[in-house]
Parts: sequence; structure tokens; C-alpha cells
Amino acid sequence: MFIDSHAHLADPAFDADRDAVIARAFDGGAAAVVCIGESLHAAARARAIAAAHPGRIAFTAGIHPHDAGAFEAARDLPALAALLDAGAAALGECGLDYHYDHAPRDLQRAAFRAQLELAAARRVPVVVHTREAEEDTRAMVTAAAGVTGVLHCYTGSAALATHALAAGWYVSFSGIVTFKKWTDDDLLRLVPDDRLLVESDAPFLAPVPHRGKRNEPSFVPLTIARLAQARGQTAEHVASITLANARRFFRLS
Repeated sequence: MFIDSHAHLADPAFDADRDAVIARAFDGGAAAVVCIGESLHAAARARAIAAAHPGRIAFTAGIHPHDAGAFEAARDLPALAALLDAGAAALGECGLDYHYDHAPRDLQRAAFRAQLELAAARRVPVVVHTREAEEDTRAMVTAAAGVTGVLHCYTGSAALATHALAAGWYVSFSGIVTFKKWTDDDLLRLVPDDRLLVESDAPFLAPVPHRGKRNEPSFVPLTIARLAQARGQTAEHVASITLANARRFFRLS
């Protein structure tokens, strides 16, 4: 059994067959799936999906860095707080993306900082997206004392991962680790057993042999197998520890 710690089940890519995708996940061994709300609209959809599958699907709520240009603290922070009151398991996906720069970097930092402060005030974990923004991500992890987060779909440096782990954070890997271009197995071995998470990031980044197709949570065992190979562990062990870690991080029953 496994937990998919990061899936965008609210994405329109699943509108035609969402129930079938969810059924395949649980038939394939998923104990739970965390449905990510990367915007207020997506979080509302994620909340409804979770409500239809109590105890099996959790949801999150956050403002993605791509949307930080439209972030308004006075409007959006109360909306996020209301979603936390409604049962959101974490804040996010939030963070920094200096690869695409869909929003000005100063506004990305402001939106991320505000969400980290809300997480600290509400004592909830954060799901963090970081791409080509390691210096600022490191600084904000340091400043977010008392907040526990996960660096999701991680492909960054060992240095940032080590810094986040030292701060009590988790690191999650996706199907990217199955791609032929992946060469950093040392990074996969760096994360200790009690801080490792696994995810689909569906509908994106389907693992080999499904690369190029729509991803879904039922494919997560392929990523688990690749992690196990790199870490010199069994797939059953990796599934077990990542399941326990996801339950602890998201406070799942």
C-alpha cells in the first residue's frame, strides 16, 4: 500500500473519468491520495472531491507561484484560512518558480512569505514548489521557524535538500526519477527513511513506461520501485515508510 502525497485530481484533465482514475488508484494499492489545491478555485474543487471520498482523499489549499501576481493578502489569506477550517490538510502548493517567472519574483516571495506565516499561525504543514530559486527558498525555509514543509517533486540540489531536512522538512519525489535523463541517485539516497515522500504530481510527469501520457495516482508504484532500486531497499519498504511519513506529515488518520 502507498499514499500519493501530491496529485492534482481537480485538474480538468480528469473531468471525463475522475471516478475511474480514483478507483484505479485504490484498486492499485493506494491507502490515500492528497488532492492538491494550487489555487482557490482548485482548492474548492479538491475539497469537493475529498468530501466524496472521506478518509481516502485529503485536500490542500494554496496559491501557486505562477499565480502570485494576482495574490492579494487581504482577500486570499482569509479564503485560505476558511479552507483550513473546512479541513484542508496543508497549505500549498505554494513557493517560488524562477524558471517560468509567470509572476514577478518579488510578488512570488511576498505570496510565499504570507502563506508560510499563515501556516505558522495555524500550525499546519506546507507543500512547496521550488524551481531555480534555491537561494531564496533556503532563506524562506530558514525564516519559517516552526513550520514543517515538503519540497515536492524535488529535482534540486543536495545542498537545499540537506538544509530543508535539517529544518525538519520532508522531500518528495515523482516519476521524474524514472526518466532516462535522471542521473542523481545520490539525492534519492540522501533523504532519510523518516523524511521521504512519494507522489504522482498527476496529471503531469507520468513515470516510465507511461511517459508522455496523462499521469495518475495508480502509477506511483513505478516511482516507488525506482526509489527502492536507488536506495538499495525493497519496494515494500519504501511504500511502507512513505505511507507512514505521509500520514504523519498531513496528519491523516
